Amino acid sequence: MSAVSEPTFLIDIELQRGTFRRKVGIRSDRRVLALVGESGAGKSSVLLAIAGLVTPQRGRIAIAGRTLFDAERGIDVPVHQRRIGYVFQDVRLFPHLDVRHNLLYGFHGAAREQPRFDLAAIVELLGIGALLRRRIAGLSGGEMQRVAIGRALLSQPRILLLDEPLSALDMGRRDELLPYLQRVRDETALPMIYVSHLPDEVRRIADEVHTVG
Repeated sequence: MSAVSEPTFLIDIELQRGTFRRKVGIRSDRRVLALVGESGAGKSSVLLAIAGLVTPQRGRIAIAGRTLFDAERGIDVPVHQRRIGYVFQDVRLFPHLDVRHNLLYGFHGAAREQPRFDLAAIVELLGIGALLRRRIAGLSGGEMQRVAIGRALLSQPRILLLDEPLSALDMGRRDELLPYLQRVRDETALPMIYVSHLPDEVRRIADEVHTVG
């Protein structure tokens, strides 16, 4: 009798941060999920738990066949070993470095060993070749997010988490950046979780939608 294979995403956890408590149950074989819900519902907390930056009270997280957290079995993979590419709402780039050096910041340590993504390929994917020598302060919001996505990919992640990456942009900039996000989705083939409160983004990016809250 063959073993039952696990889904791509298995997230069954209970989170508590101060007085906030949330149970989250997600089981899916799709590759790109969106998390939606009201502000404060816990969407970002789920991403932080996957990344290892928040520890669930109990439960299990397994993605693409790797168990990242299992309270019963005492498994809690260290942050630096989870191989998570994380794109925050606020881009968190280094203002004293140019674009090229911001990108290369992700390409260090274990990321240099048998890299799946190299600098030239990521620069072409995101259309940022003309920006490489520019300082972060001179970039538009959409350009900064493309650099942040590139840095995340150059860390050689096994999973990509995007926490409302377009929320700080106006509608024109969002429309400009969405095709790049679609290219990342299609050409990297990484499991992705995308947090957004905008239905159009969700519809254009995700294979499946889960409500938190």
